[in-house]
Formats: sequence, C-alpha cells, structure tokens
Amino acid sequence: MSATTSASRTPVTSGKSAGRSGPQQTWGSPVTYFVALLFVGVCVAPVLYIVLGGFRTNAQITTEPAALPDPWVAGNYLGVLESSVFWGEFANSLIVAVASTAGIVALGLMVSFVIARYDFRFKGAMYSLFAAGLMFPMVIAITPLYLVIKDLGLVDNLLGVIVPQIAFGLPTTVIILVPFLRAIPNEIEEAAALDGMSRLGFFFRMVVPLSLPGVVTVGILGFVGSWNNYLLPLYVLNSQANFTLPLGVQVFSSQYSTDTAKVLAFTSLAMLPALVFFSVFEKRIVGGLTGAVKG
Repeated sequence: MSATTSASRTPVTSGKSAGRSGPQQTWGSPVTYFVALLFVGVCVAPVLYIVLGGFRTNAQITTEPAALPDPWVAGNYLGVLESSVFWGEFANSLIVAVASTAGIVALGLMVSFVIARYDFRFKGAMYSLFAAGLMFPMVIAITPLYLVIKDLGLVDNLLGVIVPQIAFGLPTTVIILVPFLRAIPNEIEEAAALDGMSRLGFFFRMVVPLSLPGVVTVGILGFVGSWNNYLLPLYVLNSQANFTLPLGVQVFSSQYSTDTAKVLAFTSLAMLPALVFFSVFEKRIVGGLTGAVKG
C-alpha cells in the first residue's frame, strides 16, 4: 500500500518541479549595464545640476560648485514665479506649442491617410518627398525661410513661428503615421461603405481611433520640439513681449549674468514643462514608434 501511494505521488512531484523549471531569465553582461548607466548619468547630471543650482546661493556655487544646497534656498524660484515676464513668455511658448502640435497632427494625419489608403499618380514621389524632409534641418533653410516670413508680414508675430514649425514637423508625422494607416484592414473600410458611411465619416470614426497610438506619439514629439525650439524664434521674434521661453532664458541670462543661482532657477522652470510632458508620455512614444516599425 505504501509503495502504491509513493508511486502515485511521484508524477505529481515531478510535474511541480517541471513547472518550476521554465525558461530562466538571463541577465546581460555587466559591461552593458555599466555603459547604460554611464549614458544615463551623462544625460541626467546636467539637469540635476541646474535644478539643484536654483536652490543655492551664488556664494555656495562659487565655493563648492558640486555640493548639494546647504541651506536650501527657495527664493530664486519664488522670484522667477512672481515675475510677469516669465509668465508672459510661458504663455507665448504654450500658444506656439499647442498651435504647432494641432497643425502637425491634423495636417499630418490627413496627408498620411491619403498616401496610405489611396492609389494615385506620383504617390511614391510624394512619400519620398516627405522622407527627404527628414534630412533637411531647419538650420539650413533659416535664411530663405526668414525672407519668406518677412514677405508674408509675419516677422515679430507668433504665426511666423507656428506655420514653419508645422511645415518642418510634417515629415516626421507622415513617416510615423503612414504605417499605422496602412495596417488598417480594407475589410473595415468596405464594411463601413456598405453601411453607408462616407469617406469623411470613415476617417473620423474609424481611422482616427485606430491610429491613436501614432497620433499621440507625433503629438508629443511635436509639442516638445515646438516648446524647445530656439533658432526660429530667435530670427522671427524681435520684441520681448512675443518672446518664448528659450529666448527668455537667453535674455534673462544676459540681464542677470552675475546672479548664477537665479539664472539656473529660471532655466529649470523654463525646461520643466517639456521635461515633465515627455516623461509622463514616454511609454506612449515608445509604443507608437514600435507600432510604426511593425506596420
């Protein structure tokens, strides 16, 4: 009886051990982790230095440049937040970033839909043109671009920054969104047509929700790029009332060149919105780019 009992228990025990001995997780080389941490440190250290520098005094920065604040001083940040100049430049940056992002997403989605879903003459040439736009940075075209903006009467106007940013943001948007829209099955469009849905209805009711990961990705990239843009506002905007925060940092640094701690506080607050925005939606960006590559 005991032999029978032990024999009947044996498969159960082996089954449990087999279930536990699945594919074990393998860790990479320590050198890989060291290099990754090194790159992270190189990227994060300057940001931490700027943020912490805003909580220090000029004497602390001069005597111990790499030390932590002792004591912590919040007056630099409070002084910047109480400034109407900072909030005016913040509002200008927000207007430019939101308007540019809306234009990039709306126009890019419509162009990508046509390229991805319809066959027409020079379709490949149009897609190649947008792809070539990725190799044409704004710094190369800044002089002729300024002349065009001047002829349009948009110098020292936020529209003179918004419109070119939309144009230069479209190539990235099209390259990311076209694979999403191509991956939508044709059967869905045919079923929608049989139900009497127009092409415009199919676009808004089916295409936009199905391509939402890509739309969110290009929206985030457009917002962060517009917020951090420095070169174009430098050429287009003249009066401080229209300055965006990147220009405001330059002017503030010139005015308070001897007050390093206050300059670091202003710089921290200027880059904080884009940094937080990018950090919150980082997974969305990775997911959207992964979907674009798979498509």
